[in-house]
Amino acid sequence: MVIAKARAIDGPNKSFHAAEIKRRDLDLHDVLIEIKYAGICHSDIHTAHGEWGAVNFPLVPGHEIAGIVTDVGTEVTKYKVGDRVGVGCMVDSCGDCENCHKGEEQFCLNGHVPTYAGVDKYGEPTQGGYSTHIVVTEDFVLRIPDNISLDDAAPLLCAGITTFSPLNKWGAGPGKKVAVIGLGGLGHMAVQIAHAMGAEVTVLSQTLSKKEDGLELGADQYYATSDPATFETLAGHFDLIINTVSAKIDINAYFGLLTLDGTLVNVGAPGEPLSVNVHYLIGQRRSFAGSLIGGIRETQEMLDFCAQHNIVPKIEVISADQIDEAYERVLASDVKYRFVIDISTM
Repeated sequence: MVIAKARAIDGPNKSFHAAEIKRRDLDLHDVLIEIKYAGICHSDIHTAHGEWGAVNFPLVPGHEIAGIVTDVGTEVTKYKVGDRVGVGCMVDSCGDCENCHKGEEQFCLNGHVPTYAGVDKYGEPTQGGYSTHIVVTEDFVLRIPDNISLDDAAPLLCAGITTFSPLNKWGAGPGKKVAVIGLGGLGHMAVQIAHAMGAEVTVLSQTLSKKEDGLELGADQYYATSDPATFETLAGHFDLIINTVSAKIDINAYFGLLTLDGTLVNVGAPGEPLSVNVHYLIGQRRSFAGSLIGGIRETQEMLDFCAQHNIVPKIEVISADQIDEAYERVLASDVKYRFVIDISTM
């Protein structure tokens, strides 16, 4: 058993504090990872603040994990000590249901095991990446390509796959017009990935304050949604819209920007429901969909795609004692574009 140093929170509106957590002894197919970097996702904040339902505290968040293998179970075949690896939003699933067999473990019919705020197959609460070590079954460990640094790799394990998956499924590519709502942690990844896939990419943001960044990341156009003219100019323009915003917005206003048979996919997860007027969908046979991360196979595909196209997030590396401040800055949209914790500061 490994005693890991961590940063934990004891309840909503509490501050993070130093803690120690126990990581289980290695089972036959387990991998022990020394965590080097952990990204801060808006999901961490929603969960820590109790906005997505009851949470068993104390809680160690973090599901954007990059590190080094330091030990393996006796029957592990996929990894060895010294390998550069990552862990994303889930650490296990039943492995037996239809969706697991399809490689869609995130939709496990018996419920996947989240990296934190869940319960593992041993009946123990899962704790995440704001810690020095983690034990994960080898089937839920990802290989980080050599040309992606570990600090850059961490946000790919959630922000990367969360945007890659719907762009992949709905066929973003040459000849397709794709819009990304919001240029934040998710949005700035969506722009890069959609551009690399060959799509025409437009950013829809509240203001033009990040326009230069958006164009540098690969956007062809950038519009301010605070300007009513935007919705007139772009009416019926897009084949696919990815909404990355984790706050309640007037989603109906964006349906009018879709073409016939166009789709708006929600990947941001606000703490309160969105109100949808189906009449905006019926008229042009438009679709409103949701997407949740990706399976392990697709997540590895995303990592390899990013390595091939030199796609990395824009990050700000912080120390472990800056987590509370980082949460406040995320809520104030004061980060470009992902905080990553240097776990050596634990």
